[in-house]
Amino acid sequence: MADRQAWDTDILIAGGGLAGATLALAICRLVPGYRVTVVEAFPLSGDPAPGDYQPSYDARSTALSWGSRQIFERLGLWPSISAQAAAIRHIHVSEKGRFGVTRLDASDHQQPALGYVADNRWLGLCLMESLAQQPDIHWLAPAQAEGVTSLQGGVRVMIRQDGEARSLTSRCLVVADGGRSGLREALGIGIQKEDYGQYALIANVSTEQPHQGVAWERFTERGPMALLPQVGGPEDGHRSALVWTLSPADLEEVLALDEAGRCARLQQVFGWRLGRFTRFGESHHYPLALTTANECVRPGVALVGNAAHALHPVAGQGFNLALRGLMALVEAFRFARDNDMPPGDLRVLERYRQQHAPDQQQTIGFSDSLIRLFGGGYPALGPVRNAGLAGLDIVPGAKHWFARRAMGVAAGGPSRPSSDRDREHWQ
Repeated sequence: MADRQAWDTDILIAGGGLAGATLALAICRLVPGYRVTVVEAFPLSGDPAPGDYQPSYDARSTALSWGSRQIFERLGLWPSISAQAAAIRHIHVSEKGRFGVTRLDASDHQQPALGYVADNRWLGLCLMESLAQQPDIHWLAPAQAEGVTSLQGGVRVMIRQDGEARSLTSRCLVVADGGRSGLREALGIGIQKEDYGQYALIANVSTEQPHQGVAWERFTERGPMALLPQVGGPEDGHRSALVWTLSPADLEEVLALDEAGRCARLQQVFGWRLGRFTRFGESHHYPLALTTANECVRPGVALVGNAAHALHPVAGQGFNLALRGLMALVEAFRFARDNDMPPGDLRVLERYRQQHAPDQQQTIGFSDSLIRLFGGGYPALGPVRNAGLAGLDIVPGAKHWFARRAMGVAAGGPSRPSSDRDREHWQ
């Protein structure tokens, strides 16, 4: 205990976005006793409490798998999140111009939903409301973690806040500052990056026909796209989140169109299964690449979320993989606490790496293979893709495997608790 008091904090989380905030809450709820400091580059939100939330048509959203719902239930967050989460009851996977189709239905798996879609802002509000009730969490925002020095038993982190530099000592640093992690670069941790040569265009769209809880995965000769159901707002039931993969040239053409032109172009690619596209909201775009860090742990340091791995968004696996990684890290911290070890001890962090690595490798492999098989044209592979989709739809074992992947419960699902006390959450 005396050694612990020599440190400014036990666990310093660099990045207070969805991944960093969820980790802070999970530590306090599931492994109480640690002092947690969160360093976030943006000011804390001044948005109203969740009870006053009004959905925005153009809010960006995140797909949550069934396994992620289980994690949020364990953290006590799901009752609030579910109030503004659209249930994905069906998934329809198809390729333009081919007859092969795969249909997944939640009822086939005795579940009310295969997954959910929630606005990022809503997720943030629910997290912040819960975090405000945790006395062991200290926020530094806006502030930036700029450098790290290794110490015996921990690290010293250089912080810049209000134009002034200072340092904090911590027994463990968790890097959660996103795919363009400046702290990862400052640590000298390299990445493996495979550029897909495409962009993701993100927007909310409205359709003439209601989505009825269907998520559409559509593979075209130019790249894949997804339409995910959303709830809330004046167009409740007709609004979907679009993830549209485009080449640089196609992106430039689409961005040059007005709203009616974008709706018409999307109609050509997606088809008429939901009737006419009636609205095309504010769009965002970014280049697509598969990125993995060369190291995810070293003494006193762990990488999580997009700082550790960033995936193609169409398969909807990125944030869900990150959540499972967070829970694996929390279980490693539990091991450290129960065995009176520093949370940044390399033996502790290796437990996190070893538990998360198989899930990371399998999920990245599944997502990347899906995109490479269906997402880049390759006309010669058309019959193979077509037969694959048709086969998934008629072969129960293959379809079940694909559904388990989509639900985020394959390969053991979310990281399971190691203590009997928490086992009831997974029955």
